[in-house]
Amino acid sequence: MLAAQFAFDMAASPEAAHMQPRYNIAPTQPVAVVREHTVDGGRALHHLYWGLIPSWTKDPTIGNRMINARGETVAEKPSFRTALRRRRCLILADGFYEWAAGPEGKVPHHIHRIDGRPFAFAGLWEHWMGPNGEEITSCTIITTTANAQMTAVHRRMPVILPEGEHARWLSRAETPPAKLLPLLAPRDWEGMTMHPVSTYVNNPRNEGPQCTVPAP
Repeated sequence: MLAAQFAFDMAASPEAAHMQPRYNIAPTQPVAVVREHTVDGGRALHHLYWGLIPSWTKDPTIGNRMINARGETVAEKPSFRTALRRRRCLILADGFYEWAAGPEGKVPHHIHRIDGRPFAFAGLWEHWMGPNGEEITSCTIITTTANAQMTAVHRRMPVILPEGEHARWLSRAETPPAKLLPLLAPRDWEGMTMHPVSTYVNNPRNEGPQCTVPAP
């Protein structure tokens, strides 16, 4: 159960009771995120807009270009540096896709744990308020250089946090980047694998378990 694995409070997470399996989440869609919501470390799950919208921007469509934050520069970029210090989150998944160049075009690959267990990407979140009172809470996934396994598919990959580091990453306390950046370095996978899948997944309107079926 997600609540036990990621230690969030179901009573503070009403959206968790209505979660449905998703197989093809695209940028600008809601993603499941765990954040600390109390000073004593209590956690809650929410669904946030994927594509970070900085609180200071006047144009919320900037979030369409902020789906990822490079770990090498996240502490310096104005769009991310304050969130890195104060607004960190876990973005939950049990798999993700990456596309490898092939002779007939890009081939999608599904990367996941062998045992099917969910895991968490290192994420940042922001709360934006528009001039007419509209509000959007959004997030971004931090990426790093590819590890040895991932280089066969792509030069970069999302930062997957070990479960033992979740508490440090989620802490509400303002944290100097120097204490966080070591978590964003690439590391070899333990218990993960990948396989090519059909280009069916290339269309974000396509959903269902067929997205992850190994290609012939």
